[in-house]
Amino acid sequence: MEIDRIVADLRREAERIGKAITALLGSATGAPAKRGRKAKAVPQGPQKRKRRGRLTPEGRKRLSEAMKKRWAERRRKG
Repeated sequence: MEIDRIVADLRREAERIGKAITALLGSATGAPAKRGRKAKAVPQGPQKRKRRGRLTPEGRKRLSEAMKKRWAERRRKG
């Protein structure tokens, strides 16, 4: 069949292109291109936790006052 021949030609072309890409990537890095998953990085000793932003006591008070004001306005509307 004509379709089988076309599919076979396309598969050969795809393989040829894949090899060309591998060769180009290998020459760009100086090593052959690898396929598959990358290895996981192994931590080098104890890691420090990233601290998230914390509210200062002044910030907490401002937030509390703002929320009380917001809820008071909602109660008045309702």
